[in-house]
Amino acid sequence: MYFDDVKIGMTVDIPSAIIEKEKMMDFARIYDNIPLHTDEEYAKKSPFGGLIAPGVMSFMSVWAKYLEVDLFGDDLLAGKSTKIEWLKPVYVDDVLTAKAHVTGLTKRSEKNGIVELTIHAYNQHGDLVLTNITEAIVKCRP
Repeated sequence: MYFDDVKIGMTVDIPSAIIEKEKMMDFARIYDNIPLHTDEEYAKKSPFGGLIAPGVMSFMSVWAKYLEVDLFGDDLLAGKSTKIEWLKPVYVDDVLTAKAHVTGLTKRSEKNGIVELTIHAYNQHGDLVLTNITEAIVKCRP
């Protein structure tokens, strides 16, 4: 989808992502190796009462599902920025559902523009667990 075809307020449903224990722990051991993510006994005694997913892993699980939607297709040139805010813990076996909203458009040149997408991700209880604002550089119609 070309930059010219995108409108503020457009929304995209993102397929659900399941936080699987082994994948979560593998990710944590490599990228965020703290007991809250990898040691069940430690995590039980924490304020969370159990293992929680690393924040980046929670976001990347949603992001991977967003990429399946392939909103811009071949018209996506690059990412420009991203900002993630974690609001609630994500636990093993949580099911995250999300929606992306177009919240900004900035034409940079005749060739491309920046699309700002805001993603809201919820757990299976309806709790907002994270938000993300991503800027993507997208081709303009030739």
